[in-house]
Amino acid sequence: MPDDSPRPNSPEARDAASIIHPLTNLKTHLDKGPVVIEEGKGVWVKDIHGKEYIEGMAGLWCISLGYGQDRLVKAAADQMARLPYYHLTNHKSHSPVIELAEKLLEIAPVPMSKIWFANSGSEGNDSAARIVWYYWHAMGKPEKRKIIAHQRAYHGNTIASASLSGLYYNHASFGLPLDGFLHVTPPHHYRYAKPGESEEDFATRLADELDALIEAEGPETVGAFFTEPIMGSGGVIVPPPTYYDKVQAVIRKHDMLLIADEVITAFGRTGNMFGSTTMGLEPDMLVCAKGLSSAYIPISALMVNARVFDVISEESDRVGVFGLSFTYSGHPVSAAVARETLQIYEDEDIVGHVRSMEPHFMGGLEALLEHPLVGEVRGKGLVAGVELVRDKKTGEAFDPALAVGDYCNQRAEEHGLIVRAIGDTISFCPPLIINKDEIAEMIARFTRALDDTLDMLREQGQIEVA
Repeated sequence: MPDDSPRPNSPEARDAASIIHPLTNLKTHLDKGPVVIEEGKGVWVKDIHGKEYIEGMAGLWCISLGYGQDRLVKAAADQMARLPYYHLTNHKSHSPVIELAEKLLEIAPVPMSKIWFANSGSEGNDSAARIVWYYWHAMGKPEKRKIIAHQRAYHGNTIASASLSGLYYNHASFGLPLDGFLHVTPPHHYRYAKPGESEEDFATRLADELDALIEAEGPETVGAFFTEPIMGSGGVIVPPPTYYDKVQAVIRKHDMLLIADEVITAFGRTGNMFGSTTMGLEPDMLVCAKGLSSAYIPISALMVNARVFDVISEESDRVGVFGLSFTYSGHPVSAAVARETLQIYEDEDIVGHVRSMEPHFMGGLEALLEHPLVGEVRGKGLVAGVELVRDKKTGEAFDPALAVGDYCNQRAEEHGLIVRAIGDTISFCPPLIINKDEIAEMIARFTRALDDTLDMLREQGQIEVA
């Protein structure tokens, strides 16, 4: 077998000797080391050995405008020279953050009142959870603090946002989730529907499940429901068409707040500026990050409607100050880059481009349903998941110990394509600037990885040789 361990004193070895990596098997990493990416242009990145890859995941669902956007580099440099830092506490502000907030309110999918700024999606969702508690305390209902989200949801990695998340590895050995964070079945018909159950009946059952959970916990104790319009890190789960209509009826019935986590879905990813528009959500709060600056610099924003702001404004007056703050909230360099990012989306009609590329992207992936390993292809706009299964007729999954998704992911990298395995679902989330030739090349490379995976499984006797 080839020796995959890093060469002594190589960048890979130096990395393994000095860095704790997120979402990584730390023990394996000590021996394996990383792929060290050196540069990028458009949808392509290159490692230190000169190998090129199509970045099929836009980094971590985030570099929506691709690499080499000179306008964003200039926006950062100009602002850094003019005012590299200022804060928003104690009645201070600056022009870039004012202009960014105004633009976000202008393009919001539903009427919003104010913007709260932070530095990541995790902080944005954490802040939203705290505002839920603050709001209900101000309303004289401090016990209404339980929050419901989905199993398999990902909402971040602070203590509160990890508790919101419904992924085992965010909880295992950390003593999470905290009390008061509850989870319901994800709206994934392919994997969670009962035999013969239609999407409509499935959506009704899940809405009834949510209603029953609220009733069991006590409606007076449940304050909010968090959801991703399309679930990203849970495996790109697209809910049935009527799911959110039914869920929002339950939320209104029990006088709860609705928070849309649009960290992945905002800014054109689903074929509309916001995933809430695509999926028919009308949230009280909306969290965005990632594509807000095309990941060129950390920033997140939490949109808050008048219902929420008017209450928390009065409560802050009663308390004396709104006691939620981050040093870098609304950082001027981040705000300047984000404002320019939004301008590029508008100038280059990125939403229109996504809509024009969707048939090539989704059509190309859906053609893979003919492949022996592909059980389901799901997605919207330029985000999709391809689920690999042992039996296409029944949807039987592979034994997790086989790590089929991880193997396919590794083979894709060998073929010069970076995607992401979430269990046995391979996720795609390319930069929004991708063109149809690059889409075709991406799918061709993935097809080779699928064929390699099929060969491996046949050799191991895991599936029958056709």
